[in-house]
Amino acid sequence: MDNSEKLVIIEAGKKDRQYLVDLWRFRELFYFLSWRDIKVRYKQTVIGVAWSVIRPVLTMIIFTIIFGRLAKLPAGDIPYPILVFVALLPWQFFANAIQTSSNSLVSNAGMISKIYFPRIIMPTSSIIVALIDFLISFAILIVLMFVYRFVPNWTIVLTPLFLLISICLTLGVGFLISSLNVKYRDFQHIVPFIVQLGLYISPVGFSSNVVPIRWKLIYSLNPMVGTIDGFRWAVFGEKSDLFLQSVIFSIVLSISMLFLGYWYFRKTEKSFADKI
Repeated sequence: MDNSEKLVIIEAGKKDRQYLVDLWRFRELFYFLSWRDIKVRYKQTVIGVAWSVIRPVLTMIIFTIIFGRLAKLPAGDIPYPILVFVALLPWQFFANAIQTSSNSLVSNAGMISKIYFPRIIMPTSSIIVALIDFLISFAILIVLMFVYRFVPNWTIVLTPLFLLISICLTLGVGFLISSLNVKYRDFQHIVPFIVQLGLYISPVGFSSNVVPIRWKLIYSLNPMVGTIDGFRWAVFGEKSDLFLQSVIFSIVLSISMLFLGYWYFRKTEKSFADKI
């Protein structure tokens, strides 16, 4: 190599302030990746956006039959399909985003190994599609309310607050699992199992009221419990009991997971290009 030539190494800013500047500089890449994921999700399928309608509706029907009709679990004055569908809003947002973001780095190995950009953009942009699915499902919920002539409580305006809690948890888990998946490819098989298990241990098909008081504290260690119960309380008001400790746990665990996921992602980010 000629002595006049200089070797330039492009790497992420070592300080968080520099890294945030990089994120702003590459904001157009974030828009591009988000738009690309949206087009792949909705255009390269036979029925397109209808999948966002079919999946939650079928899940609602199945859970209503199993828990509402066969198991005859209580729902109070709330129509059981609406009870289930409200819980599906935060749950499907979390599940869809985690499954997409967990594989975001591996599926974009070509970009990671060739150019520099803040890698955290990839798992972050992956949740945009899940957020659009959430908005579509929310529109379906409004239709269901008209069908069942159900009037929501005024506290429905607080649903964005509980969505924010879910976003923090989703980002944290997405950062953590996507970075782990680079080194341990087993996670691409573990994630679907975790999501499937989480669906049944979270109060999606049933109300948290059926959980005995003595188990509520342990049950609330699942951060999705407080988020789902919060969504139900926001929509149903006094018709849905809210266990305050579960919401507090959900907030604390979600924020903690966000910082943990970000810390681990930044710690391992510099080795992605070598291991991917």
